[in-house]
Amino acid sequence: MDRRQLAAALLAAGKPPQWFQIAGVHTHDPLPTDFWFLRPGSGGDWEVGVFERGEYDVRGRFAAESDAAAWVYESMMGHPPP
Repeated sequence: MDRRQLAAALLAAGKPPQWFQIAGVHTHDPLPTDFWFLRPGSGGDWEVGVFERGEYDVRGRFAAESDAAAWVYESMMGHPPP
């Protein structure tokens, strides 16, 4: 699963679009108060986590985009991606 597939799967599952931000695919303006995120990291990896109270809380880093997308999906849905 890549970033685009992740966004499509979350929307298809009925997750509100303001609940997540996926770099290059799904962003907000203005920012909601809290949401899950997936973005490129500074070292060529992928960062995932939660934006809360105006702060990005990175909860994981992954070498592969697919692993980062799977982490976000499982964190939001409570089960692994199909």
